[in-house]
Amino acid sequence: MKEFELKYGCNPNQKPAKIYMEDGSELPLEILNGRPGFINFLDAFNSWQLVKELKEALGLPAATSFKHVSPTSAAIGLPLDEKLKKACFVDDIAGLDDSPLACAYARARGTDRMCSFGDFIALSDECDAVTAQLIKREVSDGVIAPGYSTEALEILKSKRNGNYNIIKIDPAYIPDKQEKKQVYGIVFEQGRNDFKIDEALLQNIVTDNKDLHASAIRDLIVALITLKYTQSNSVCFAVDGQAIGVGAGQQSRIHCTRLAGDKADRWHLRQSDKVLNLPFRSDIGRPDRDNVIDVYLSDWESDDVLGEGFWQLYFTEKPEPFTPAEKRAYLDTIDDVAVGSDAFFPFGDNIERAKKSGVKYIAQPGGSVRDDNVIAVCNKYGMAMAFTGMRLFHH
Repeated sequence: MKEFELKYGCNPNQKPAKIYMEDGSELPLEILNGRPGFINFLDAFNSWQLVKELKEALGLPAATSFKHVSPTSAAIGLPLDEKLKKACFVDDIAGLDDSPLACAYARARGTDRMCSFGDFIALSDECDAVTAQLIKREVSDGVIAPGYSTEALEILKSKRNGNYNIIKIDPAYIPDKQEKKQVYGIVFEQGRNDFKIDEALLQNIVTDNKDLHASAIRDLIVALITLKYTQSNSVCFAVDGQAIGVGAGQQSRIHCTRLAGDKADRWHLRQSDKVLNLPFRSDIGRPDRDNVIDVYLSDWESDDVLGEGFWQLYFTEKPEPFTPAEKRAYLDTIDDVAVGSDAFFPFGDNIERAKKSGVKYIAQPGGSVRDDNVIAVCNKYGMAMAFTGMRLFHH
C-alpha cells in the first residue's frame, strides 16, 4: 500500500486527507481492521516510537496509552501486586502474571484512566490474547503493534462492532534522518530526534546525594523517553517502571510539574485502602467508577457532592470522606519517585512541588541561570539530581 485515503484531517472540514511516503515507496504498515483517522495515525506513529525505544533501552516489553499526541502513561512489563491490580481494574484477568506485555499495558492504561478514555495504544511486542482481552473491554480508538497472535487479532476485531482500528507496523522500518512538516504552507525541515536515552545520560549528578540505584535509573529512563514523545513543555513522574503523571503542553514549567504531580498523587491514592474498598454498586461500569473515584479524591468534602442522591447512584452505602489530612498523610509515606523534565527547571519551586509527591530522583538538562538555587533545594531534601545536558522538546 503506497497511500491511504483518510476520511478527513484533524477536523471534518479538512479534506482531502491521506498518508503516503514522500518518495513513493510502500507504507511501512498494514491496516488489519478499521479505518484509522488523521489523529489516530499521529498518535500511532508517535506512540510506536516511544514503546520501541523503551523496549530497546530497558529490555522489557513496553506499552503506552496516547491521547491527542501525548502519552497519558507508558510502562514496561513488570508484575503488578494485588493492590495495583485492583486499582487498575485488572484483578480479575486470568494469565496476567504470565504476560509481561499485558502487565505493561495494564500499568499504562491504569495510571490515568480518565485521560486514557478513548486512547490509542502502542505495544512494543506481538499482541497476545491476554493483552487483547484487556484492550477489548476498555474504551479505545485503536492499537499499533509489530504483530498480533491469531487469537489476539480475532478478539480485537470483535471490538467496536467490528470497526476497531488495528495497525501492524513494520518493526524494521527506519525513517529518513531528515523530517519535514508544513505550517501555514511553509515547509519546516529538521534532523530526526534520534538521541539515545540510556544510563550513560545520568552520569553527571550535581547534588550532594549521588545515589542513583538501579530502579531509580530505570524510572528516570522511563520518564525521559516518555518526555521525548510528549508535547512540550512537559514533566513526567515515574516509579516502578511506569510513568505515573505526565504534565504536557503547559506554557510554564511549574504548571507542568503541578499537573504531573497531581496526576501522580491520584495514582498513589487510587491504591489506598479507602479507595480500593469503595462500596460500588455491582452495576456501575468501569468509566463511571473512574469518574466517581476522581470526584471522591477531589470534591468529596463538598456538601453538594455528599448529597443523598449522588452517592446512592453509585454506592451500596455512603462512603466515608477521604479527608485532606488523611490524603496528605498517605502521600507522605511515599519517597521513591523519579521525575524528568524536557527542559531545565528555572526555579526551585518545581522541586518543592515534586517533593510533595514523593520525588527523590530527578533528571533534567540543566543550564538555567538559577541552577544553584534548584540544586540547593534538592540538597535540602536529600534528592539526587542528574543534569543530562539534553533538551527533549517535542512539537
